[in-house]
Amino acid sequence: MDYQSEDAAALGNYVAQTIINYGFTDNSREITGYDNAFYQPVNPALDLNGPGALTGIIASSKWQPLTFNTFIDQSGNLIEGSTPEFLSPEWGAVHPFSLSDSDKETFSKNGNDYTVYHNPEAPPHLSGASASSREQYKWNFELVSIWSSHLDPTDGVIWDISPKSIGNIDINLFPNSYAIYPDFYNELEGGDISLGHAINPVTGQAYETQMVPRADYARVLAEFWADGPDSETPPGHWFTILNYVTDHELFERKFNGQGDELSPLEWDVKAYFILAGALHDSAIAAWGIKGWHDYIRPISAIRYMCELGQSTDNNLPNYNPEGIELKEGYIEVVQAGEPLSGINDEHVGKIKLKAWRGHNFIDNATTDVAGAGWILAENWWPYQRPSFVTPPFAGFVSGHSTFSRAAAEVMTLITGDAFFPGGMGEFVAKKDEFLVFERGPSVDVTLQWATYRDASDQTSLSRIWGGIHPPADDIPGRLIGKQIGIDAYNFALPYFEKSNTSDDELEIVLYPNPIEDNLYLKNLKGTSTIQLYSINGQLIFNDTISATSGSFDLKALAQGVYILKVTSGSENVNKILIKR
Repeated sequence: MDYQSEDAAALGNYVAQTIINYGFTDNSREITGYDNAFYQPVNPALDLNGPGALTGIIASSKWQPLTFNTFIDQSGNLIEGSTPEFLSPEWGAVHPFSLSDSDKETFSKNGNDYTVYHNPEAPPHLSGASASSREQYKWNFELVSIWSSHLDPTDGVIWDISPKSIGNIDINLFPNSYAIYPDFYNELEGGDISLGHAINPVTGQAYETQMVPRADYARVLAEFWADGPDSETPPGHWFTILNYVTDHELFERKFNGQGDELSPLEWDVKAYFILAGALHDSAIAAWGIKGWHDYIRPISAIRYMCELGQSTDNNLPNYNPEGIELKEGYIEVVQAGEPLSGINDEHVGKIKLKAWRGHNFIDNATTDVAGAGWILAENWWPYQRPSFVTPPFAGFVSGHSTFSRAAAEVMTLITGDAFFPGGMGEFVAKKDEFLVFERGPSVDVTLQWATYRDASDQTSLSRIWGGIHPPADDIPGRLIGKQIGIDAYNFALPYFEKSNTSDDELEIVLYPNPIEDNLYLKNLKGTSTIQLYSINGQLIFNDTISATSGSFDLKALAQGVYILKVTSGSENVNKILIKR
């Protein structure tokens, strides 16, 4: 780590150790294995090991843990017989990159403080809430159930999934109230208010139509953007997109699209620095909100409402005002004599859903497709791997939406262009090769995005089709991510500017700390006095130096904590020094 020898590896070691040391003090709780300091879930765990388990929900708007026979976490770690804890509910306290104190609030619950940046309006609630909030809660989770019915490639629904038809949403059209979310999302058909792009601005030509089954598009989206356990995490995915853009034959490494082209190294350093900062802040903001609001996931909310019954008609069986609302063709009551009624009609009066049928309909992932059909609501599953099902943390706000929009804003700013190189980015999912836990897609599907924001918006929809988030989790994440991406970019710019500070104005610098052998000082003014005291105040080292920089051999110094006093010109510096 003695980089004064101009050894590049030593400098790398020093930088790495500095970052590692910082990680022990940034409130991430790395030193105790990223454990939780105080968070406790309100609801008991939902056991997924058998069909038809009761949810046991106590609080209808709070997160519920899940119990697995076998759980594989987002990093691919296999955990047998597990009920995963909420992952990092106190992450809002981690030291940020560019997040501002003006965006920070501290909330208290059960005597513990939660740090929250960019706190949004609370999501809709069910129990004890206003009538409008209850209706919004129901609509949000009902939509997730309805979109689950789109995951059948034999349903005959064909979509154009090219940029000609998908993308190009003005952020000013994002709903600013949960009451108007139904105007943004297409509840029955799926998708949103995308306008599409008439012309590729690079080629000057219209985008070519790509017609595929809606189910293949939705399934590929859910899998492509799922990010884990066998791929990058969500922020890592955006680094692969950055690399894809940087490697494109039409891409020029001009920062913000201006000036001379940068060297590959300079471009990578600047681009990675800003994107990493934005994604770091996105995690802090999103998980701070997740921990404080502690919001329920679709697998718990849908099963719970259906467990209560239906709230549409008090003349029908199983009525409960907090139950799910019936919707013909999608959400109905089981009738006597139908296939789902049971051998002795034991399921009559329960709620059934037209939805993806789940893993019980897949014996061989390379040959079987579960498809969509009527299932008992108590057996509803997200379109996710059976060993993962739903991430082990609250839903609100969506991390995918926050990460992706922040990254899209950064990509737009650092490249100086809203569009991918050539006017389109794409990823090919090959027929019957891409999907992991069932066969598919049934045709080749090429995901295409004209702009970085289009890719971000597509990420958000993937989590609804995947059964992970309702719309209420999505839009706040997009809006927060937008602000974070812009703020991180502006915060980073001064790091690339040359300093106009004169030598006399430079702050005295000493390094390394902790030290092994030699202590180095820079930016000294005139003759300087260097004094080192033990923690008890005993003077054990006293020397002078007349140069602007110098070093002192302290290898003979005993391990411990010391006080260093530097008197240089009119400046006095006192530092705590640690000797390994």
